[in-house]
Amino acid sequence: MNLVIQSSAPLSADHHKTLVALARGSRATMIDAHALRIADANLAQRADLEVYCGTHQLDYAFIEPGRQLRDFGLVAMDMDSTLITIECIDEIADFCGLKAEVAAITEAAMRGEIKDFNESLTRRVALLKGLDASALERVYEERLQLSPGAERMLAGAKEAGLKTLLVSGGFTFFTEKLKARLGLDFTHANTLEIVDGKLTGNVIGEIVNADVKARTLRETCATLGIESTRAIAMGDGSNDLKMMAAAGLSVAFRAKPVVREAASVAFNHVGLDGLLRLF
Repeated sequence: MNLVIQSSAPLSADHHKTLVALARGSRATMIDAHALRIADANLAQRADLEVYCGTHQLDYAFIEPGRQLRDFGLVAMDMDSTLITIECIDEIADFCGLKAEVAAITEAAMRGEIKDFNESLTRRVALLKGLDASALERVYEERLQLSPGAERMLAGAKEAGLKTLLVSGGFTFFTEKLKARLGLDFTHANTLEIVDGKLTGNVIGEIVNADVKARTLRETCATLGIESTRAIAMGDGSNDLKMMAAAGLSVAFRAKPVVREAASVAFNHVGLDGLLRLF
């Protein structure tokens, strides 16, 4: 396997010999100032690499030699805490003084401690009842930021011919704005009910949970005429696990432990554009 080592800061040459020895690889090649590729790396050395890379704030990934980004046809992304840095529902709740309460439920759900995502979302949305819908625009304008490397990753994926899917347990208000802003091909999310300019505390229609995320990935692949193994799925929380399992390559981004353990690749330090350096 090829072993790709990445760092958010320029990668020091001091690491090269140690990493080649740890990986029992044959040679090292710099990809750019932030990344190193080691050929003929031994998968059995994963535990030692985990310790070394964790200590030095490096991300590592084993990738099959010759695999290219253009081999895939779709990159599917979670929104909250993946494509963007915030959890939108937590920030909306801040406008009615309930951020701490809602954020605690969000965190427990993302760690997998609340098994019923539908229930956790329903509980959180109910707390927003009566809030002026203008709070959604304020969250988008004042608080929503793209994750590091997001635009570069999307540009690289599009250049390689991949389509893009944003699938979220969050809300269409934000996914549709991001679709227009970033030129995304497909989106799927929950719709907040708004009556007379205020949130009712209800979600309209089917809730986008883990099963729906996975189904959306498979259906989008079918629309594109490709197998789901030609999809890349990126996420951070337990409700992304089924979608990630359906894909050919899964990326855990600044993710909860349960997601890092299940994913093909984990980016704990570098940005989303770390995806481009893998190939």
